[in-house]
Amino acid sequence: MSTDDSNTNTTDDGGGSCSTPDSDGEVAEELAIVSFERKLPVARDIREELADDYERIDIIEYHGDVFADNWGAYDCFLGLMASGIAMRKTAGLLDDKWDDPAIVVVDEELTWAIPITGGHHGANQVAHDLSRMGAVPAMTTASEAAGKQGIESKAKALDAHVVNGDSTVATNLAVLNDEIDAVERLDGPRAVLVGDDVTVMKRNADDGVVLGTGTVDGVDREQVLDAWERALADLDYGLSDVEFVATATRKEGEEGLYAAAQEIDAGVVLFEKETLLDHEGPTPSRAKELIGWPGIAEASAIAGGRDHELLREKERYDEAVTVAVGR
Repeated sequence: MSTDDSNTNTTDDGGGSCSTPDSDGEVAEELAIVSFERKLPVARDIREELADDYERIDIIEYHGDVFADNWGAYDCFLGLMASGIAMRKTAGLLDDKWDDPAIVVVDEELTWAIPITGGHHGANQVAHDLSRMGAVPAMTTASEAAGKQGIESKAKALDAHVVNGDSTVATNLAVLNDEIDAVERLDGPRAVLVGDDVTVMKRNADDGVVLGTGTVDGVDREQVLDAWERALADLDYGLSDVEFVATATRKEGEEGLYAAAQEIDAGVVLFEKETLLDHEGPTPSRAKELIGWPGIAEASAIAGGRDHELLREKERYDEAVTVAVGR
């Protein structure tokens, strides 16, 4: 087996040694690109494009036992090969979707990126990232195919992980059938008895902040990023401390907002009007008078924060972006 310049993208502490993949599987952080020798230039192009999005990307030259030899060492395998090869070589290795690495294949021309296994556990994420290079993500998981956010994707947006993985079969079906949408939040301490069809999520961090954000229509990514940086400037937090971005459902699809969130590797969580009314902030809002919505920035920051605490009241930047900070 030969590798090509592995461990080029390491963590900030100078790491790069193989760590145990995320046991919850919904996020791929360590990626192995498996490639035939003649396709290595394409593999290097992929690694260069995705380097900032993953803790570790290795290129491994294909041989008959390449998947078996590296099984469990990566969150996701990206095979630069025909799907049939990857399927035949990994079928006998698959055991449990929560423990198995995700598998994606892509053709040499970067036309199609096809998640084979682990769609909700990293494969869809990698396929989506490859779309920046022109590849079409051929996602077949039911919720994504219907244009909806599956439970595992919701967990990623919330910077959380799924505690009881077996429940997601039922809850993703409910998402597909429009039976559930938003994630319900329970604040403790309390004891909860749940059934097998209730998915329980737990936050990954306990000291981050939530950026409650409202924008004008057509806002630019740079305007949003600048507003976030300025809002955090006099707090002891930076963009790396952001758990997720919170806003209202009426801001769904605001491209500049989503692009800014992607830039800082944060999810966007949308709150319904009723939820925001329950967590209305202290600053008066014209929106409440005109259309019945509370101020989006403060209400979403409070609703999203672990302690429902407002660290910074809303402030408007560049006449385009309003930001409040919650915890």
